[in-house]
Amino acid sequence: MEHFVTIELFGQPYTFKSDAEASKAKEVADLLIQEVASVQEQQGGPSAHISKLTILIIAALNITNRIVQLKDDYGEFAEKMAERSDRLNRMLDDGLNLSQPFRFPV
Repeated sequence: MEHFVTIELFGQPYTFKSDAEASKAKEVADLLIQEVASVQEQQGGPSAHISKLTILIIAALNITNRIVQLKDDYGEFAEKMAERSDRLNRMLDDGLNLSQPFRFPV
């Protein structure tokens, strides 16, 4: 279901359409607003003479950098879990191979 979300950037409202849940779309929009505010503060505040486009590009690059880092972290985590799972499977297989076969009373 489509939702419309309105955010305010640089004192101007922007409305966009989203197929995501309204709460998820708002969360995404809030992240952008927070990152834009953070970039503005790092660059000397809203009155600094840096273009809005430059601020948006820096904010987008900062968010993208976090996404790439999370993907890298997830990849490392998944690799470690696969290695641990393989090691545990081998240990279980070795343990089962050493045990006595099941004997059922007849």
